[in-house]
Amino acid sequence: MKFVREQIAPIEWDQLRTLGARDGWLVETTDTLRSGFGGAVLSIALAGGLDSHTDALGELRQHELVGVDAPPGTGIVAFGTLPFDRTAPAQLDVPRFVVTQTKDGPAWLTSPEGSGDFRESLRAQVAPSQAPQSLRSLTYQPTPDEYAHNVALAVEILRRKEIDKVVLARAVLGSVPEPLDGAAIAARLRLREPICTIYSLPMTGGRRYVGASPELLVRRVGATFQCNPQAGTIALPPNEAPDDYQTWLLGSTKNLHEHGVLVDDLVQQLSRSYDEITADPNPSIVTLRTIAHLGTWVSGRRHDAATAPDALELLRLLHPTAAVGGIPRNDAYDLIVRLERHDRGHYAGPLGWLDANGDGEWWIGIRGVIINGTQFEAWAGAGIVSESDPIAEREETKDKLAVVLSSVLVDRV
Repeated sequence: MKFVREQIAPIEWDQLRTLGARDGWLVETTDTLRSGFGGAVLSIALAGGLDSHTDALGELRQHELVGVDAPPGTGIVAFGTLPFDRTAPAQLDVPRFVVTQTKDGPAWLTSPEGSGDFRESLRAQVAPSQAPQSLRSLTYQPTPDEYAHNVALAVEILRRKEIDKVVLARAVLGSVPEPLDGAAIAARLRLREPICTIYSLPMTGGRRYVGASPELLVRRVGATFQCNPQAGTIALPPNEAPDDYQTWLLGSTKNLHEHGVLVDDLVQQLSRSYDEITADPNPSIVTLRTIAHLGTWVSGRRHDAATAPDALELLRLLHPTAAVGGIPRNDAYDLIVRLERHDRGHYAGPLGWLDANGDGEWWIGIRGVIINGTQFEAWAGAGIVSESDPIAEREETKDKLAVVLSSVLVDRV
C-alpha cells in the first residue's frame, strides 16, 4: 500500500478533536493533536499482547510513504490502547486519514493513495453538546470497605519485605439515561485538565476509552527517550490555594518514598538500553484540577542511533511501571491479581501511537472512562507502601474516581 504525506492548511482544533474522539482515534497533547478517522486501512494484531512475537514495526515498514518531509508521527501512524495484562490480545490500527497538527499552525495529512477528500468527514461532524447526566446505576468493584481491607492485607505483606510497592485499584461501573458521546467527554476534559494528554481510542465490542492522562510513559524520537513517572498524590480542595498542599506533598516521607522507588526502578530498566540517562534530582509538582502528583522528568540517549529500541520495544521494557504495578514487577502483579479479583482490562495499560520509523509517544491509560452506549466503567488506583494507611488510600481512589466521573458523567459521586 502506498501512503501519501502532504502539508495542508490548518484545521479548526476543536473540529479535529471531535472527528477523532467520536468515531476515530485521538491523541491530543498540549501542543500537538493527532486525529485519525475514516476507518482502519491496516490493523496489526498482537495476539500475545506486548509479549507477542508479532513484528508490528516490520508490518508498518512494508508500506511505502511518499510526499513531503515532516516531523516524526506524521507518516504511517498506528494508534492503540493496550491492556494492563501484557499477555492479553491487543491491536494497533492505521486510520485511513491521519492529521497531525501543532498549536502554531503546521498540519500534515497522511492517507493511502486514492483515498479521496478527507474534508467530507469534517463536514459530516456535529459539534459535541452533551451535558453531564444523572446516574441510572452505580456499582463499586470492590466496595470501599473491601478495598480498604485489601490495602491492609497488602501493607502487612509490605512490612514483611516480601515486596517493596504495589498499586491496588478499584472500579466503578454504571449507566446513564442517554448514550455517551466520546467527543463531548474529550472536549470537557480538555477544558478541565489543560496540562493532560486527551485520548479517545476505540476498543473491541464497540467500546471506547476516553480520558485525560497526566503521565507520559515514554516518548521515543530516534536515539532519545523521555519519561515523566508520577507517584505520590494529594487531593486539592476546591476554592483554596494549592500552595500549602503542594508544600506538604513535597515533604511527605511516604509519598517521596513511593515516588523514589518508581524513578529508581525506571532508570534501572532503561539503563540496559541507553548510554546516557538523566533524571531530575528532585521531584516537581504536577497540578491537576483537584489533585496533585509528584513527577520527575527522565531522559536519555543511545550513542548508536541505529540500534536504539523502537517505541514498542520500550513499552515491553517498561510496562507495567511501578506507578501502576509495583516492585518487584512480577510479585506485585501476582498480588494485584490475588487481591483485586477483577480484570483491569485497558485501565493502566499503555496508549498512544507508533510510526514506521519506530518513533512514538505512549501514555499510561489512567483518568479515563470506558464507554459503550449508556454504560460506563472507570478505574482508579493508589500506590501502597509499608507506611500506607488503608483509609487514606481508599479516599485517594475516591478522589481520583470523582475527577473522572464529575468531569464526564455526573455532578458528583
